Amino acid sequence: MDKLKAQGHVAILTANVIFGLGVPATKALLTHWVTPMGYMASRCFFAAAIFWLISLFTRKEHVERKDLFVIMAGGLLGFVISQTLTAIALNYTTPVYFSLVAALTPVAVMLLAAMLLNEHITGLKSFGVSLGIVGALLMLYMSQTSGTGKNDLLGITLAVLSVLTWAVYLIVTRKVSAKYSPVTQMKWVFLVSAVVTVPIALFGPEQPLYSSHWQWEGIVEMAFIVLFCTVVGFFLIPFAMKYLKATTVSIYTNIQPVVASLVAIAIGQDTLTWDMPVAGILVLLGAYIVTMKKSE
Repeated sequence: MDKLKAQGHVAILTANVIFGLGVPATKALLTHWVTPMGYMASRCFFAAAIFWLISLFTRKEHVERKDLFVIMAGGLLGFVISQTLTAIALNYTTPVYFSLVAALTPVAVMLLAAMLLNEHITGLKSFGVSLGIVGALLMLYMSQTSGTGKNDLLGITLAVLSVLTWAVYLIVTRKVSAKYSPVTQMKWVFLVSAVVTVPIALFGPEQPLYSSHWQWEGIVEMAFIVLFCTVVGFFLIPFAMKYLKATTVSIYTNIQPVVASLVAIAIGQDTLTWDMPVAGILVLLGAYIVTMKKSE
C-alpha cells in the first residue's frame, strides 16, 4: 500500500469514528434543542461559513461548469436529502437501529453500481446482499415488539432511504472527488445546502437552542456536530475518495454502528435487545462479503 492510499484509509477511518459519535449527539440535539430542519440549517450555515473562510487561505481552483453542477447536485443529494432523512429518522427510531441500517451502505453501493454502472454481481455477492436484507428485515420485525423509538418502523424506513441517497452520492461524485480539493468541493456543497435549508428553518418552529432556553450542553453538542461531523468529516471523505474506490470507502461505514451503539447504550439513549447483535452480525457480514473482493 502506497503512502497516499494509506492516508486515504486513515482519513475514512477517522471520518466514520466521528460519524459514529455523531449519531448519539444528533439524537440528543433532536430530543432537546432543535427540530430536524433546524439541525440541518445549523450544520449547513456554519459549515459553509467555515469552508469559505478556509478557502481564502488555500490555493484557488477553477471548477468547470459541468463539475460544479455535479458537486452542487451531489451536495443536495448526499448532504441535504440524505442527512435530513437521517435527522428525521433519528427523531423516530433509536441510535442503535439507525446505525445498523447505516451499515448497509456497502450493499446499497454495490446494488446501485450494478444498476447504474453495469457492475457484475457474483453469486457470493448475492449471498452477502441477502444476509444484509435479512438483517434489515429482522430489525423491522423486532422494532414492532421491542423497539423503544417513537415510531421505529418509520425511522428505519427513512434510514434506508438515507443510505440509498448516500450511496448514489458516493457513486456520482467519485470522479469529481478525485479532481478537486476537499475544500473546493465542500464550500460549494454547503453553500447550496445552506441556501436550501436556512430559509425553510427560519419559517419553521422555534429552535430552543437559539432561544432564551439555551444551555451550554446544547451548544457543545451542536459545535461537535458542526466542527467534527460536518467540517472535519466531510473534508476527510472527498480526500479519501481521491485515493480509494467508492466500495472501499463504503466498507468503513461498518465502524459507525459499533461506535454509535456502544456510546448510545453507555449514556442511556438505547437498550440492548437480542435482535440488535444478531441483526448487526448479519448486516456487517453481508457488507463484508459484498466488498471483500473489492477491498483486496
